[in-house]
Amino acid sequence: MLVLLRNSGEGFEPPSSADFVFKPIFGDSIFFTKPVFLVALSVILISTFFILSARKAAVVPSKMQFAGEAVYGFVRNTIGREVIGPEFMRFVPFLFTVFVFVLTNNIFGVVPLLQFPTMSRIGFPIGITLVSYVVYHWVAIGKHGFFKYMKDIMFMPGIPKPVYLILTPVEIATYFITRPLTLAMRLFANMFAGHLLLLIFTLGGEYLLTSGLLMKFLSLFSFSFAVGLSFFELGIQFLQAYIFTLLTALYIAGALADEH
Repeated sequence: MLVLLRNSGEGFEPPSSADFVFKPIFGDSIFFTKPVFLVALSVILISTFFILSARKAAVVPSKMQFAGEAVYGFVRNTIGREVIGPEFMRFVPFLFTVFVFVLTNNIFGVVPLLQFPTMSRIGFPIGITLVSYVVYHWVAIGKHGFFKYMKDIMFMPGIPKPVYLILTPVEIATYFITRPLTLAMRLFANMFAGHLLLLIFTLGGEYLLTSGLLMKFLSLFSFSFAVGLSFFELGIQFLQAYIFTLLTALYIAGALADEH
């Protein structure tokens, strides 16, 4: 498809990372850009939905109450209870907040008029990752104490001492660099790549409509791919919110374990 566009001589410019950079809606501050407003909108939508769904809770739930309880029950039972174990309840509010926040901002990518997943801007995944990073290290230090926690990371029991020369730096890098890096990059990369593909097929289809008869016919395929990819991307958005929350729960479970 892109080869045909490049060879058509009309100067089609495929989307790039520049399409993820937004000028301030007003003023000159980066705090007034579209992604920031979408994050603020997500907080408003999430708060409003769950306040309304829980305001008139009944034994026989309304549709809104049922939807809210279904999301909460999914995080509570599937992630919290199954992964963390007996102490899971005190972490459910945090895991629930992370899951719903990431999911809402991901879904913005396929919502008409909004059409931008805020997690495709690396700063937002990094911000959430830093919160998760602090939480699971704080939990581990509270459970084991700082010095025992660091000792367990650097000197795993039952390992021959010469192996520590290699294993200790690897473990330190894993706990303090690799984990947060991969947690943020996985979410960012999936949202970035998915949105970029949607832009390619959507803008490509729009461009083909302005070209010759054959190109107008090919635009139908481009738009069809864009529609199909939107449904596929919706599944990825749910999956990435789940994976991010699941890994956070796994790290908390590891922090609570007697040995990590």
